[in-house]
Amino acid sequence: MIDLNLLQYLETYLTENRKQRFNNILQQRTKHFTVAIEDVYQLHNTSAVIRSCDAFGIQELNIIEEINTKRIDREIAMGAQKWVDLNRYNSVKDCIADLKQKGYQIVATTPHAQDCELHNFDVTKKSCFFFGRETEGLSDEVLQQADCFLKIPMVGFTESLNISVSAAIILEHVTTKMKQSNLDWQLTETEIQEKKLNWISKTIKSYDEIVDRFNHQ
Repeated sequence: MIDLNLLQYLETYLTENRKQRFNNILQQRTKHFTVAIEDVYQLHNTSAVIRSCDAFGIQELNIIEEINTKRIDREIAMGAQKWVDLNRYNSVKDCIADLKQKGYQIVATTPHAQDCELHNFDVTKKSCFFFGRETEGLSDEVLQQADCFLKIPMVGFTESLNISVSAAIILEHVTTKMKQSNLDWQLTETEIQEKKLNWISKTIKSYDEIVDRFNHQ
């Protein structure tokens, strides 16, 4: 449980502008959709996807590091890694099992015989969008476990897009449709309070000392 008195106390250390910005952004955050990236090799692609998640209000990003180990490119992520929760997994199997346990359908973003075009995608379903490696694409494990196959309609000679571009296009579309619906897509009040406390801890200098003073009042 969040100590609301502590949260209110810590908020006094924020400027009014920062406090309002936290409140406004948290009202636009969602866990109805999430993203998973599978062993993406190019560091800037991982970082750019984090940025897109932040920009479109996706609170969680799942990073599978079965082959390639990531580090976040701060310049490209532009600080977005502070505001988006990164869940790391050592295997595709563990990631999919965890997501399904949380109620997500697995959406493979790849052309497939039974695929769905983006404009026909059903946003009412809680979904995780999987993006694969730059050259090999998604693994057989993801393709076998997928509940849905999603593709972006394209009419040019290009047959595929960079994963960070694909992620941005898909997230913009599905979050816009989601917000136009009657879905209960926002974070719960408890999740908002927990996330606000987490963000404050990353914002205030001498955070631990301030909390210690509060606890000894």
